[in-house]
Amino acid sequence: MARTPAATDAAEEAYADAGITSDDVEVAEVHDCFTIAEVLALESLGFFEPGEGIGAARRGDTTRDGDLPINLSGGLKAKGHPVGATGGSQIAELTRLLRGDHPNSDAVADATVGLTHNAGGTVASAVVHVLEVAE
Repeated sequence: MARTPAATDAAEEAYADAGITSDDVEVAEVHDCFTIAEVLALESLGFFEPGEGIGAARRGDTTRDGDLPINLSGGLKAKGHPVGATGGSQIAELTRLLRGDHPNSDAVADATVGLTHNAGGTVASAVVHVLEVAE
């Protein structure tokens, strides 16, 4: 399986609801239960073309100093992969990042748009939220 259609569908709906595109996202927390899950998420969310997500971390694109910092919380495994609580923790982490009171907020100090991506089962279900800083 090289694609996750549920994530693509959820992202398209979230982008439409928020009136943005993937290019507007400045920081994200994605479901990274396995390395390949993060890669597929990055591609399904429209951040990278299919087949290009695998090199993102290697190039530094998704690091705290990259163009699109991903999982500044440390990701799911850093939290013990809290099944059932993953989505809630992603929202909390992203809120703190955008609000400026997360330990890694300095990496995204000017960010105003963030995204969370959570998946279930064999990625047959997915939820995407867009969070924006209100002015």
